[in-house]
Amino acid sequence: EWSPSVIVSDKLYEITDSIGIKIDGVLTTEGDNHVEIQSNTQVINTGPDQLEDALKFLISEEYPAVNIITNEFHTKDYALFTDFIDLVIYNGDKKIFPVKPGFSKWKPAGEKVELLQEVTELQTANLKHIEPAVFETERDGFYTLIFEQPVIFIAEDL
Repeated sequence: EWSPSVIVSDKLYEITDSIGIKIDGVLTTEGDNHVEIQSNTQVINTGPDQLEDALKFLISEEYPAVNIITNEFHTKDYALFTDFIDLVIYNGDKKIFPVKPGFSKWKPAGEKVELLQEVTELQTANLKHIEPAVFETERDGFYTLIFEQPVIFIAEDL
C-alpha cells in the first residue's frame, strides 16, 4: 500500500487540514509556530528558505523521492538536490523533473517537452523543434535527449 507523507508550509496548513488531508509535517519558520496542528503531525522548524530546509529534511530522513506542488519554479532552488533525492515538481499544468544525458522516455505523438534551461550540445531523437526550448514528439515511441551538462530540468504537459 502506498501512503505518501504530506508536508505543508504553515501558510497552507489550515486549508489543507480543512479538506481532510492527513498532514504528516508542517514547515514553520523558527519561533513562528502559531498553527494548531493535528495530533501526530511533526513540526519542522525552518529558516527563511522553507523549500531548501524541507528538501534537506527529506534527504536526512532518507526519503528516496519527493513530489512538490508549487505555483513557482526556479531551477536554482532544486539544482543542488538532484543527486540526493528524485524530484518531481508540479507547477500549474506542467510536470517538471531533472534528467541526465541520454535520457529516454516513451510518449505518444504530439506531446510537448520543454527544456527549462540552456542546454549545450543538444541532440534529440523523435523530437521536432517547434518553439524556442519547446519540442514535440514526432511519433509514438521513445524520445531521447543527449547533452553535455550533468543534469537539466524539463517540463511535460499534464
